Amino acid sequence: MRIIDAETVRARLTELINSCLVIPDRAVTAALDRLSDDAPLSVAAAKLIVENNRIAEKQGAYCCQDTGQALVSIKLGDAVCCEGLYGAIDSAVRDAYTCARKSVADPLTRINTGDNTPAVIETTLCAGDTLEISFLAKGAGSENMAKLYMLTPADGRDGIVRAAVEAVRVGGANACPPLVVGIGIGGLTETACILSKKALLRPLGTHNERADAAALETEILEKVNSLGIGVAGFGGKTTALAVNVELAPTHIGMLPVAVNLQCHSLRHGTVKF
Repeated sequence: MRIIDAETVRARLTELINSCLVIPDRAVTAALDRLSDDAPLSVAAAKLIVENNRIAEKQGAYCCQDTGQALVSIKLGDAVCCEGLYGAIDSAVRDAYTCARKSVADPLTRINTGDNTPAVIETTLCAGDTLEISFLAKGAGSENMAKLYMLTPADGRDGIVRAAVEAVRVGGANACPPLVVGIGIGGLTETACILSKKALLRPLGTHNERADAAALETEILEKVNSLGIGVAGFGGKTTALAVNVELAPTHIGMLPVAVNLQCHSLRHGTVKF
């Protein structure tokens, strides 16, 4: 059994979160910087986003005023022991968000927790002696546009495509495009939603290892970009930069599809132990 010190986890995760809140995914910034053959207002908006990101990194300022709710995804090896792991994660969030906007509140009383905890923690057990922790800052603007569709098996692949495109159409400029679209397919309702979030953690430009799922990603991306929403809703052909699909086996009588939209301020990262 491998022992991992919880204090080490807290320190490294705090450092990761601090970095992510200041420096969004550099692949997104690079893609926007290359944008030229599009609607003029969309190109201009893309350049402003790039400038904002570079100023944030240079000055050590937050790249977006909505520093989001902390989503922490854990892959925990079955030969690992980390006593106090969840407490260390919340401590890391508390420390990293000291100067950030406090955005977490009780859903009924709306009383703010005051320190952006508790984090939303999703844990997957796997074989081995490693611990991998991924962080995603999820802002409300794009999260509010998430959709869960309980399709029937008869809806099939075409139904999945229609649902994904409709979610982006309805979300529109409210989700702060250009987007990364995470799609979770299968399992139960909660499975599909979790998968849609995990899809957002994938490096930009990667595809699902399954050829049929990768083809689905390509088709949905083409159809989403044909909506003409564009950067910041200014029109054009760059509504999304990527569509990422994750799958899980499901019941023969169901086809759950969760669509999670991520704004251009994609703030995520991973630490491994």
